[in-house]
Amino acid sequence: MSTISYLLCMALLCGCGTNIAPLPGDVPPSENLGVPQVSETPQPSDEPQSSDVPQPSDAPQALETPDSDIPETTVSSETAEESMPSSEEASPAPEQTVGTRNNTPQCLTPTADGTAETHNDVSSIDYSNASEGYIMAVYTGTNSKVKMQIVGPNAVKYTYNLTGSNYEAFPLSSGNGSYEITIYENVSGTSYGICLTTSIDVTLTSEFAPYLYPNQYCSFNSSSKTVAKAKELAEPANSDLEVVTNVYNYIIENISYDYNKASTVPSGYIPNVDSILASGTGICLDYAAVMTSMLRSQRIPTRLEVGYAGDAYHAWISTYISDIGWVNGIVEFDGHSWELMDPTFAASSSEKSLKEFIGEGSNYQVKYMY
Repeated sequence: MSTISYLLCMALLCGCGTNIAPLPGDVPPSENLGVPQVSETPQPSDEPQSSDVPQPSDAPQALETPDSDIPETTVSSETAEESMPSSEEASPAPEQTVGTRNNTPQCLTPTADGTAETHNDVSSIDYSNASEGYIMAVYTGTNSKVKMQIVGPNAVKYTYNLTGSNYEAFPLSSGNGSYEITIYENVSGTSYGICLTTSIDVTLTSEFAPYLYPNQYCSFNSSSKTVAKAKELAEPANSDLEVVTNVYNYIIENISYDYNKASTVPSGYIPNVDSILASGTGICLDYAAVMTSMLRSQRIPTRLEVGYAGDAYHAWISTYISDIGWVNGIVEFDGHSWELMDPTFAASSSEKSLKEFIGEGSNYQVKYMY
């Protein structure tokens, strides 16, 4: 595997929910925590290898130009004095452009209303707002290894860790239909027992509903620094397309890939978007989580997707807007479909390589959407 493949997928291979015990009911290890386990963890190599994944562009080299080739410009002291503005005549700082689009954040808040739920002494599944594309779940018992599995109408198994004693939101990513939701407690070793289970029928108010709310993988609220930065980036925008462009460019220019984190991230890792924004570093799941949170807070439906980019296990986003146009000449929005964007690749590859690889999206195989 090439260096760039290693860069993009090490985090998910080393953590993000891998290396956990299988649950009962024919759940293979490769399906745990909504992030399939890869059988072989790649190791970084000092030797370049060929790959279908685009390589990061080489750093530009300084040109060695003889002094004689550089024309010398002479400025008299009198001219220099005239050309230097005084402190009283200093040019004012350019004013921040304010666009015509309303950039007020909209941070939807998942709630456990109690109008439709099932519970026992130590756990609860609240599906009062299933039509909005999410359920809430909580475990308050003493078992230290608790997992929840959601199986929707497309039979894809999403498995999550339940931690803490507060309700958490989980998306209903498989659209309309019947869902089975089960909380499991660890019995011993790799054995799990059913703690609580329920089946629900879901009819979404909108196909976009699950991708506007925060959830366990992209957690944000009105007080988040990430939301404030999104508001700032959206201020000069006149359209959703310009918001996406501004956010995309900010992410790829201000977050660098964290190789150390990729090799040491623990199992069950969940991004903290404000911490990532503050550090300016992250892994592929972090890039996707920050951009997803920013765009959702600006009312732009965005899916955090996990799967394969070529042969690299990876995370990226797809977003939906009604505008038509390009972002950096790489991603084209047609106004009536989801468009794939890869901020991790964009932060480390040449635009030409990125455009060739993303293409019509055939190199990307989605397994899970959050």
